[in-house]
Amino acid sequence: MSNSKLNILTKGFFKENPTLILVLGCCPTLAVTTSVGNALGMGAATTFVLLMSNIIISALKNVIPDKVRIPSYIVIIAANKNSVLDSALDGLGMGIGFTIALVLIGGIREILGAGSFLGFQFIPSEYNMLIFVLAPGAFIVFGFVMAAVRYIVNKSEEKKKHK
Repeated sequence: MSNSKLNILTKGFFKENPTLILVLGCCPTLAVTTSVGNALGMGAATTFVLLMSNIIISALKNVIPDKVRIPSYIVIIAANKNSVLDSALDGLGMGIGFTIALVLIGGIREILGAGSFLGFQFIPSEYNMLIFVLAPGAFIVFGFVMAAVRYIVNKSEEKKKHK
């Protein structure tokens, strides 16, 4: 895979992460991330939708008439400037990035709130912090994870500038 194709795929992991950098999909992120299992399910479904919609729009971009182009894109939910392969890589990368964010937030919330990971209980229930399974805990974890990822991305960008 060429370097530009790899960049298209990986930009959604952290640099342009749809949830943690672009702040998209906050409602499902906060609602679904009570556990890693839920996060993985939502992430897989979102990745599939992004991948398929990007491929379909990219394949049909020259066939769709100008008069119905915007409604068509809204229905299919994708951009139209990339080739089919680039669109597929972009959709896959953004889906993986969304899944990474969901699993990270869900993992923290499940460990702190339920004392388990993927349903495996390893912290006694008397040490669980219930707030992390509830809505306020979602906002707390989301804020800290978003801040940490932005810090890491900014530090990475600074290192690239100094080289």
